[in-house]
Amino acid sequence: MEPSYTFFDHTADMGITIRAPSLPRLLAPAGEALYAAIGQLAAGGDSRALSLELQGSTSAELLRDYLGELLILFERDRRMVLRVQVLTYCDKRLSATLFTQAIDDQRSVYHREVKAITYHELRVQEISGGYEASVILDI
Repeated sequence: MEPSYTFFDHTADMGITIRAPSLPRLLAPAGEALYAAIGQLAAGGDSRALSLELQGSTSAELLRDYLGELLILFERDRRMVLRVQVLTYCDKRLSATLFTQAIDDQRSVYHREVKAITYHELRVQEISGGYEASVILDI
C-alpha cells in the first residue's frame, strides 16, 4: 500500500481519509492533504529542521496534534513541512524531525482557510495492508 489521501464532504467542513502501510507513514500524506486543502503552496526560501515531541492518549489524537502543529507553522511562521522523519509514533508518543521551508506567497495559490483540525470523527485504525485515518478540517 502506498501512502495516500482522499477528501470527503462533511457538512461545512472537509474530511480526509489517509492510508499508509504503517502508522509512521500516515504523517507525510496527512500533511500533504492539509496543504492541498489550503491550496497549491509553493516552497521558497530558507530551509530549517525542527524537532517535534508530542504526547497523547491515542495515535489518532497524536495525528490530530501533528496536523495542528503543521497548521500553526503555516499560519504563524509561513512555513511548510516538505519531509518528516518519524523517530517514534505509537499510542502515547510522537517524536519526529520536520524538514521545513518558507512558503513563497507570490507563487502560492490559496483556496480556503483551514481554521482547525477537529476531534470530530477522528480515528486511526489498522486495516488490511496498513493503517487508515480519518480527520475532519474546520474550514
